[in-house]
Amino acid sequence: MEGKIINIPYQIKVANSFSKRLKGLMFRKDPIKDEGLWIVPCNAVHMFFMKFPLDIVLLNEQNEVVELHHCLQPWKMTKPVKKAHSTLELPAGSAEKLGIRIGSILQMK
Repeated sequence: MEGKIINIPYQIKVANSFSKRLKGLMFRKDPIKDEGLWIVPCNAVHMFFMKFPLDIVLLNEQNEVVELHHCLQPWKMTKPVKKAHSTLELPAGSAEKLGIRIGSILQMK
């Protein structure tokens, strides 16, 4: 059974170099809105030095959601997920608002 395809209506930046992946959204003062960060490759994240929560969506190579963390708080972290190839960081509450679930297929702008 195929997952539901969900178009992400936000401006998505790609972090695909070591320095971009390392920095991510750290040190930003204000919560993100209508934007996200797609970290490739990435199978776990930390929220060290973050000032706001995020929804964390771990994706396999087909952009299928393999794990989801709603409203991950600053100073928390996720465990590595073997099946994950990339991670999409979205504003807190976005996963529920957009109907993202395990098995959903995401399409980014």
